[in-house]
Amino acid sequence: MQDKPVALVTGANQGIGLQIAKDLVAHGFTVLVGSRDFERGEAAAREVGQDAHALQLDVTDQASITAAAKRVQSEFSRLDVLIQNAAISNTNKLPGQTVAEYAATTRPSNVSLDEMRAVWDTNVFGVLAVYQAMLPLLRQTPGARIVNVSSGVGSLTTNSDPAFPWRSIFGPVYPASKTALNALTVAMALELEPEGIKVNAVSPGFTKTNLNGYAGTETVEQGAAEAVRVALLGPDSPTGTFTRWEGETIPW
Repeated sequence: MQDKPVALVTGANQGIGLQIAKDLVAHGFTVLVGSRDFERGEAAAREVGQDAHALQLDVTDQASITAAAKRVQSEFSRLDVLIQNAAISNTNKLPGQTVAEYAATTRPSNVSLDEMRAVWDTNVFGVLAVYQAMLPLLRQTPGARIVNVSSGVGSLTTNSDPAFPWRSIFGPVYPASKTALNALTVAMALELEPEGIKVNAVSPGFTKTNLNGYAGTETVEQGAAEAVRVALLGPDSPTGTFTRWEGETIPW
């Protein structure tokens, strides 16, 4: 059996997910680099180091998810940490279009249902599908935990505050997908609390990644920090929380 703790990071071939993988390896984990494209995952795993292994995982493809779970079971026989990082912000934002301009095309009155479904398929249904597939492995590992990478723009409380500077972009596509992810986080935490498996949501902040066209203001190191901190918490830590660095609570 694998001696080192094992972490699976979805969407880990670039950006925040890749940095999380690097940080967890530095903390003594064997890390499975989840990637839709296996070759890109292999390249990322080589960049992370010898304790990283590429895992083909498309969170929108049930066959891919099932195969990934079987591989984790057969090759590693354990899963200590699941970090659900894979996400997309849109599928049809035009080149050069600002976030505000794109948001204007995704109001409840005019949003493309196909666009909303595509983003939610990854950010919400994909998270649930991976959770269901990996849960038997997590249940076999004492002290296992799940970290869902959310976003502060999904906070209903924050968006209800007229002073919140980003409330004008809240809409049914990416922001509301993170609201739904937060709800899933609470549901998972409630389900697994009797078993001692912790489930928490974290916000990476406005990090400069491909997700936002590299318009962010924080580095990937800063963006990965809270997910890694929560992944390393001990068995007496809380469950069902929503935090940003360093443990600052975000209201649901």
